[in-house]
Amino acid sequence: MQFTRLGQTGLIVSRLCLGCMSFGDASRSRHGWVVPEEDSRAIIRSALEAGINFFDTANEYAGGSSEEITGRALNDFARRDEIVLATKAFAPWREAPNTGGLSRKALFHAVDDSLKRLGTDYVDLFQIHRWDYNTPIEETMEALHDIVKSGRARYIGASSMFAWQFAKAQYVAALNGWSRFVSMQPQVNLVYREEDREMIPQCIDMGVAVLPWSPLARGMLARPPGEKTARSETDLFSKHLYARTAENDLLVVEAVQDVAAEAAAPMAQVAMAWLLGKPGITAPIVGVTRIGQLKDALAALDLNLSAAQVERLEAPYAPHPVAGLAPPMKPGGTVSLREQG
Repeated sequence: MQFTRLGQTGLIVSRLCLGCMSFGDASRSRHGWVVPEEDSRAIIRSALEAGINFFDTANEYAGGSSEEITGRALNDFARRDEIVLATKAFAPWREAPNTGGLSRKALFHAVDDSLKRLGTDYVDLFQIHRWDYNTPIEETMEALHDIVKSGRARYIGASSMFAWQFAKAQYVAALNGWSRFVSMQPQVNLVYREEDREMIPQCIDMGVAVLPWSPLARGMLARPPGEKTARSETDLFSKHLYARTAENDLLVVEAVQDVAAEAAAPMAQVAMAWLLGKPGITAPIVGVTRIGQLKDALAALDLNLSAAQVERLEAPYAPHPVAGLAPPMKPGGTVSLREQG
């Protein structure tokens, strides 16, 4: 396994992060394709045996059951001091006022609930899942700082938002002497490269770790065009992300297929190797439902693409509408976030 530092911190993480959104109780999830506990534990154990020490989940995944399954497995199979455990908060746990978002009240409640489900007294990385348009960023950043100072979290991070929002949050924290974000989770893959424009360069400049979610575009980059899976047929968020750009995305998938044939490697390995080779990328968040998918991701660490192959993979790309961010909300509205990365 290859390891690197998480941004400018002293924290050491594996170059692959196991995303735990795929693990959960299907009866509590909006996704019927989540993996039950027995199979989830086998994947987590295989990841640990391969040297992965970085695990990412969220309070909303499968109604909280992802955190429960992940926590039990890590407590059984790993030493807590060797593991980097990350979770996220923002989405509502009930459709009622104050049960989501990034207010001080919501964040303190969310982190305490996550710690109970994970079976630990701290997380290494506590992240805001999206930007909250209804809460002043000063309130959010001070609450996150206090969560760190209370010992509930060692570091804080963020996920998909506009670059100006991330810069504003970092400025507010620095101005007040509060904890700053050490990581950013944006959507980055061969069919969605809009973060190359501002967010990734900004993170490189700030020394912030980049942890891409959906590195295989919800599986699109792992299979030939037209091949269907249970997830591809039922994943509504995937359709939300990519339906408007399907024609161009098909060209990218075909390029991956061609390079994979040339390299005698699975498509998933090629797409992941491309991402691992991008400047600024710390650790892609890899979600798997089978151990074979995990093996493909691990093999990508040793797959070196030529400059010509990278050029062929990138050539078909066309600008995409911004996708995967939280929509602006009216004051007093409830937040919503489909289970994603």
